[in-house]
Amino acid sequence: MTRVRADVNPKNRLITWIIVLVFCCGCFYAYTRSRSSSAVEYGSKSLRKFGSSYWSGEDDTNADSSTRIEEDADDGFIPKSFPVCDDRHSEIIPCLDRNLIYQTRLKLDLSVMEHYERHCPLPEKRYNCLIPPPPGYRVSIKWPKSRDKIWKANIPHTHLATEKSDQRWMAVRGDKIVFPGGGTHFYYGADKYLASMANMLNFPNNIMSNEGNVRTAFDAGCGVASFGGYLLSHDILTMSVAPNDAHQNQIQFALERGIPAYLGVLGTKRLPYPSRSFELAHCSRCRIDWLQRNGILLLELDRILRPGGYFAFSSPEAYAQDDEDLRIFRAMSSLFERMCWKIAVKRDQTVIWVKPLTNDCYMQREPGTLPPMCRSDVDPDAAWGVPMEACISPYTNQVHRAKGSGLVPWPARLTTPPPRLSELGYSDDMFVKDTELWQQRVEHYWTIFSPHLKPDTFRNVMDMKANLGSFAAALNNKDVWVMNVVPEDGPNTLKIVYDRGLLGTLHNWCESYSTYPRTYDLIHAWTLFSDIEKKGCSIADLLLEVDRILRPKGYFIYNDKRSIAEVIKKYLGALHWEEVAMVDSQLVEQDEDDVVFIIEKKMWLTSESLKESE
Repeated sequence: MTRVRADVNPKNRLITWIIVLVFCCGCFYAYTRSRSSSAVEYGSKSLRKFGSSYWSGEDDTNADSSTRIEEDADDGFIPKSFPVCDDRHSEIIPCLDRNLIYQTRLKLDLSVMEHYERHCPLPEKRYNCLIPPPPGYRVSIKWPKSRDKIWKANIPHTHLATEKSDQRWMAVRGDKIVFPGGGTHFYYGADKYLASMANMLNFPNNIMSNEGNVRTAFDAGCGVASFGGYLLSHDILTMSVAPNDAHQNQIQFALERGIPAYLGVLGTKRLPYPSRSFELAHCSRCRIDWLQRNGILLLELDRILRPGGYFAFSSPEAYAQDDEDLRIFRAMSSLFERMCWKIAVKRDQTVIWVKPLTNDCYMQREPGTLPPMCRSDVDPDAAWGVPMEACISPYTNQVHRAKGSGLVPWPARLTTPPPRLSELGYSDDMFVKDTELWQQRVEHYWTIFSPHLKPDTFRNVMDMKANLGSFAAALNNKDVWVMNVVPEDGPNTLKIVYDRGLLGTLHNWCESYSTYPRTYDLIHAWTLFSDIEKKGCSIADLLLEVDRILRPKGYFIYNDKRSIAEVIKKYLGALHWEEVAMVDSQLVEQDEDDVVFIIEKKMWLTSESLKESE
């Protein structure tokens, strides 16, 4: 029988299989590279300085995308360069990144906005790269002009101009985005809306500050924050809050305009503010279901409002006559009545409720009335990662007896010791000395700064470790606002910050902050890096976070140990920062080893950004 000969030589077959295997491996490698290193795919190829010249005048297209490091005998490995995230990550907010939620498949309840709350990546999943500005980025327009117009290239998103064109939120005018001051329920402008509201409340001269008795406000679902922007002329600081939702970039627009703002949501966790922080809360068609979960969101509003505080509500439920709106308004009114709130005034499209001054009404409620009073072991000031509870926070005995917060009107309250100092074990004398000390420190900062600054250099300022808020108080004579950040694991001095008529939030600096990139002109860090080192968190991670939120041409003030300043100094080249000055603190209250280290963030664009902007 004749044997059939093989069609292919075994040697040739082996070569064919090897070629196929190499091809498949190559495809798999290319796929995994595109999946795992997309964050640094573009920008790390080339980095150029923006200004009179580029970094070196060379297009370093062969640069490796990984972080280059050099060995240091004392400090281990110090990076010579950080990779640059690709341009698609120019607006990344690591702890509010919806892509992270999708990738990690977190099981979140969308009906209660849990997907808009903070969910931070694990340390090994952090980007660890520099965030590039968008194509054509320019130094921000200075305050007060920025309230009404910004560079379109800095926030190249115009969908709100189209979507809200009938409400005058914003409009595109050539290379700028302008803000006419309109809103969903104040088409004719926030200035007229505020004057009308003050008139409704019989405040003198139709000014919302009510002679300094209304100083801090909370605007829920703030849009582009025109309400808070125009309240500044009434001497009122507003925490404008909105989530990173379908109306993206609202908070980014607000901060670019120079208006205080924070990315947040009324979801399942308490807002990061202590009890009794605000005199006024506002909702202009903010699309919040205030009746959900036994009124838990209104009860959170109740927690952060001061005694006698106001809630201004402009929405169809307040004036429309169809069956559904009437049903909702009756249900809200019933809930407010059981919460002991009363209608202060109702006119046109707005109703304003007022919170009681004392516990009297609470004590007179029938047994079993809902919502219940909070248990005695519930701390109303705990506000970092604390679940909301559907209960009413009663006043302390001190507030009840005083029939109010006991705060003096603004501006005297900035330097007057507030009653809540005693809750933290601080004396009035300690408060006064702290205020005087920070006045001296800030004067020292400005002596160093003066050769480098123009009058309008700063608008958005952050104090990363605010303590009692005295750094911000010392800046009161400058046209700036300060986000006073109080670390969540220390004394909850944020209540004192608010009692002084200032704004702030709690935060854990081992995590990323809830804001867009490039939102602060000046960031101040007093002893924070020493604290981070003790907590075992990475100094490099914190420096990258400072770089993310600091505007190009912005400044960073470090006030801490010289040893840590020397470590930070070794990162300057990798971050594309430049030393302005390093000097001794010159204050006897600080250790001899303490220094003031001032750094400027340089302006740069990636080569991809430059190509797109040309």
